Amino acid sequence: MKDSGRKIYTGIGDKGQTRLLSGDTVEKDDVRVMCYGALDELQSHLGMARAVVCSGRVREILHGVQKDLFVAGAELASTPVTLSRLKKRIDRGERERLERQIDEMTAKYGLPGSFVTPGRSVESAALHVARSVCRRCERLVAGINRETGDYPLLLVYLNRLSDLLFVLAWSLEVRAIIEEVFRDVLNGCPVKGEIS
Repeated sequence: MKDSGRKIYTGIGDKGQTRLLSGDTVEKDDVRVMCYGALDELQSHLGMARAVVCSGRVREILHGVQKDLFVAGAELASTPVTLSRLKKRIDRGERERLERQIDEMTAKYGLPGSFVTPGRSVESAALHVARSVCRRCERLVAGINRETGDYPLLLVYLNRLSDLLFVLAWSLEVRAIIEEVFRDVLNGCPVKGEIS
């Protein structure tokens, strides 16, 4: 592959600083950097979840969310001036799509009647990790939105996204339980919970 002459390192980070989309230099612990850094972490966890999940529908939903997060990251990496120049921002349409997907999954799989302990399957556990990181993103965005008022729709989106990730994790949990019972029946094992 031909060397383009571009380098991944700039040296700016060596001083604990980074650049926003505007080109402004800020400290790496600037609240905007903390916010879009947490979104980057969420993006990575969603990628891991998408890689391990077998359900084509769940993978499709997660891929749509990952695309949204690039938009959200650009919002958070912007100053008030550059924010107004963005071609796309998270809006009501993305929130409504998440709500339709939440309704679709709860209609199929219901909701748990008690707290869920993650770990029934790798798939559902991966989504629970993503959900908890999403909640952290939401808390960080709540803080910056309280200061600036620039991110009310993104805050709502992240709130819905954590709900969506919960119901997706629950749907995979239900599938894992059904598969486990089915395997036990096929193998002639007593169903868990029965006296053997």
